[in-house]
This record gives sequence, C-alpha cells and structure tokens, in this order.
Amino acid sequence: MGQPLVVDANGASGFDRVLLGSTLTALPVETLSAAEMATLVFMREEEKLAHDVYAQLDARWGANVRVFGNIANSEATHTEAVRQLLVRYGLPDPASALATGVFQNTSLQLLYTQLVASGTLSLTEALRAGAAIEEIDMMDINTALLAVDNQDIRLVYESLLKGSRNHLRSFVATLLNHGVTYVPQYMNVVDYSAIVATAIER
Repeated sequence: MGQPLVVDANGASGFDRVLLGSTLTALPVETLSAAEMATLVFMREEEKLAHDVYAQLDARWGANVRVFGNIANSEATHTEAVRQLLVRYGLPDPASALATGVFQNTSLQLLYTQLVASGTLSLTEALRAGAAIEEIDMMDINTALLAVDNQDIRLVYESLLKGSRNHLRSFVATLLNHGVTYVPQYMNVVDYSAIVATAIER
C-alpha cells in the first residue's frame, strides 16, 4: 500500500485522496473516545486555518514567492483528510458551512485574524507567520496524539506532523533565502533545531 502523504521537491506535503481512502478502508473503525472526538473537531478547523491564512498570504505575496500557494494546496488536503475521519466516525463537520477565514473555535478565529494582519505587513512577517502556524500545528498534534489510540486517526495525525515538519523547513529555507534567520516562536529550540537540521522527509 502506498504512502498517502505525497511530498514534492520543495517540501509541500499533501494527501493523495485515493491512497488515503484505501489506506483508511484497510484499517478498523474503532471505538471513539470523547478525547479523540474533540481532537478531530479541533484539528479539522486548525488545518482549515492553515489553508485559509496561506491563501490570504499568497494573494498578497504570491508574486514574490510560491511557498504560500504551494503549501495552501497541501493544507487543503490536510483538512480534507480530517474531514474524511469525521465522516468515517459519523461526526458533524464544524467547518462544513464556514467561509474562508471563519471558524467556530474562537481561539482559532483570533489566531487567524492575528496571523493575517501580521502577514500583510511584509514578506518577512508573512513567512514568519507561516512558520508559526507549523510550529503551533506540531505542538497541537503531538498533544492530541497523547489521547489517541485509534489506528486510522494516528495515521492521519502522524502524516500531518510529517507535513508540518516539511512545511516548517520550507518557510525557514525561504526566509534564509531572503537573508533572515528564523527563531522559533512557540517550540523549544532543541525540538526546532532537530527538525530544521534534517532534510525534507519523503
């Protein structure tokens, strides 16, 4: 069975919908805990946030760099992967009727507003906002994994982690190409350094 997360030469990491579907079908539908349910609902919107911020920043800075558009496309597959899990477990989709930049979760709504505002100030700030999103995503996914034992959810979350590591590397490399050394805003320096010191994961 193929790897459902497909990584391009620049590190943009998106799910192959067909491969993801076949991979999930081969795994059992297990009992869903309240904690697992909560992580799925949150992760659906958090991945939507990443897509929506990157889409906005691509509209502003896409003529200068391609990283936002490339990663926005990947993030669309990330939030869709979580949506597939919601469907698989018969859970309502919190993002089904939400427009771009709109979230049920008030913390995510505030974060979206802050990141788009800072990302419109300059290209450097936009790239820093992108790196911050990936840091936050990884921290939240790692926390979620502590409460998840269902095989299908773990597979998707671990793939999301791999994607976030690759996307962080892409933002950091793009900043470096513009003469800026990125300093982590949320992660501890040891964990951050271990990621950016290694190559894009395939």
